[in-house]
Amino acid sequence: MRFLHTSDWHLGRIFHGLHMTDDQAIVLEELIALVKESNVDAVLIAGDIYDRAVPPTQAVTLLDEVLRRLVQEADKNVIMIAGNHDNADRLGFGQSLLSQNKLYITGPVSPSTQPVVLYDTYGPVYFAPLTYGEPLAASELLRQPLKTHEDVVRWQISNQLRQIPDTERKVALAHVFLTGAHESPDSERPLAIGGATTVGIDCFAPFNYAALGHLHACQNGSSKVRYSGSLLKYSFNEVQQSKGVHIVDMAADGSITVETVQLKPRRELACLRGSFSELVSKPQPELYDCYLQVTLTDEQPILDAKYRLEQVYPNILHLEYARLHSGNDADTAAVNHKKLGTAELFEAFFTQVNNRQLTDSEKSLLSDIINSEVQTERQA
Repeated sequence: MRFLHTSDWHLGRIFHGLHMTDDQAIVLEELIALVKESNVDAVLIAGDIYDRAVPPTQAVTLLDEVLRRLVQEADKNVIMIAGNHDNADRLGFGQSLLSQNKLYITGPVSPSTQPVVLYDTYGPVYFAPLTYGEPLAASELLRQPLKTHEDVVRWQISNQLRQIPDTERKVALAHVFLTGAHESPDSERPLAIGGATTVGIDCFAPFNYAALGHLHACQNGSSKVRYSGSLLKYSFNEVQQSKGVHIVDMAADGSITVETVQLKPRRELACLRGSFSELVSKPQPELYDCYLQVTLTDEQPILDAKYRLEQVYPNILHLEYARLHSGNDADTAAVNHKKLGTAELFEAFFTQVNNRQLTDSEKSLLSDIINSEVQTERQA
């Protein structure tokens, strides 16, 4: 069995004011060509198909076209699960009908979810779709005491394994934050505010391969538990990362070999730093076509700096001054506040106003309120 593992497309993403749909369409064209050339049996998409619960029309149209070409034109099986950015109910619309046509979508966590069974010359391979689910919502739906994300994943695994013979080959798709894995700052939305969000790698011990999504850096929990990483770079903190997909070959005994294939974006991301005069007088032609973050080291603001620099570098997405990141306490505090989550900001505000810290019970209540609002937003 040969399959391609990808995740975190984030269709509809807006990056520093730039709608990324055209960039996503170009790299997905490359992915479709790779699927055809590599002769895979299936394409696995491990969540965060869209960037938000209610995606723009252009993103929906793009996904529709990509799936049509993968299933009808390339004649491939596609197995897809919801991530924390997706609205699982919307994504899973029509899943029972679509599954009759090689498109297997798993929306919300459900006791009726079945493994997808595909066959090669050695027999069946069972694909277990472990879709993303908020612990509170999953607990209410399943009437089970599920308090953490790991609880939700373990329940789904147990439900899937009951339907899979022990001796058969098994592949998991999951959208999780693996314990010990590395986040990409400013790129991934937290799974929750407070509480236990990570999942232990031992959850995936029963599987021959685990195709993970959520974290945007391509990385391995082990040789058989892997993140493909995001489709594109969605943060300037990811400048040094390579983006691509995994192509996995599974033998008759369930052993695997993995090839990572890099995808070439429409434009690379790059960071440029220096004084205004240096950047203008010493241009770097290799950066002309890149999406840029420019950091000016000038002590005083430069009039129309971004406009003037765009005459040299036409694709500047963000411009900032270094002095605002290393100046007085007020400047530093302002920058630090941008890095804090909702709960941390509220705790800092509460402490400043009341001259005391939140108690553990108050922190727990705050976490419940924020997570309830996040869940409501995702279901909107």
